[in-house]
Amino acid sequence: MLLDPGFDLTLRPMKYPVFYDMYRDAIKNTWTVEEVDFSTDTVDLESRLMPSEKHLIQRLVAFFATGDSIVANNLVLNLYKHINSPEARMYLSRQLYEEALHVQFYLTLLDTYIPDLGEREEAFAAIHKIPSIQRKGEFCFKWIGSIDKLDATETPQQRQAFLLNLICFAGCIEGLFFFAAFAYVYFLRSKGLLNGLASGTNWVFRDESCHMAFAFEAIQTIREEEPHLFDDNLEAQVLTMFKEALECEMQFAEDLLAGGVSGLSIKDMRTYLEFVTDQRLRNLGMAVHYGSRNPFAFMELQDVQELSNFFERRVSAYQVSVTGEVAFDEAF
Repeated sequence: MLLDPGFDLTLRPMKYPVFYDMYRDAIKNTWTVEEVDFSTDTVDLESRLMPSEKHLIQRLVAFFATGDSIVANNLVLNLYKHINSPEARMYLSRQLYEEALHVQFYLTLLDTYIPDLGEREEAFAAIHKIPSIQRKGEFCFKWIGSIDKLDATETPQQRQAFLLNLICFAGCIEGLFFFAAFAYVYFLRSKGLLNGLASGTNWVFRDESCHMAFAFEAIQTIREEEPHLFDDNLEAQVLTMFKEALECEMQFAEDLLAGGVSGLSIKDMRTYLEFVTDQRLRNLGMAVHYGSRNPFAFMELQDVQELSNFFERRVSAYQVSVTGEVAFDEAF
């Protein structure tokens, strides 16, 4: 089974071909940071953004500075050693490359957006100095760090601990924290601002969507192989985790929007986060909790724009064409 201790090295006969297919699709979705053009962003930062919008961006890039590094560390330290499938480990190896690419993108973003060295150092230290970002970091370390010393998933309790790590990783960090960040980026794009950031975010967005799809496929595989692990206690812990994640993200939202950003309210942000949380719970085969609807029309439009980018505007999309089915409704 997928969580049996050990490292199966045999790719033939292939037991989990779906993970191999995901790996091959990920290879097709190749992009580079050098393709992102930030030239108009610098003009926006200097002359077009309101002070409250500049504060939003400064906080957002400060979160980006360490967010993907947390994800990459969890891939190496916790996920890779416990998923006993060579096909799945191939995908995780590719995902680790993509996380490194995201780190490079955000590094370039900070270097471009924050030319002052002192301010840039403060941004990189945000997880220790900015309370709203520090709280998100503490949440991550609480839930994903709980299996740092786990050597093997031999008992049902150990396997449930691994599942909580994977669910937090895919559903809360990538699926809520990052998708909330994307909403701020696409809100600014809807106002004609920071198109370079939005362009790079399109690529990151697709990568993160694929990362979540892999994780949810792994969780579903484990559910099919070991349904007894998905008991009422696990579901209660998952719901508690998502509630905590939402409140962490709301503290971050209150920080970002402290100066008042026209067209973006704290109330709508909470509704959006509730909507996204319900989507993640559905991905996990659980009942929705909030029943909220997406309040952001610009996020619904994102579906249409991304589909166009995939199938019509190849020059501005990936270097290698993408084939297969794309379901952006599940991302939001």
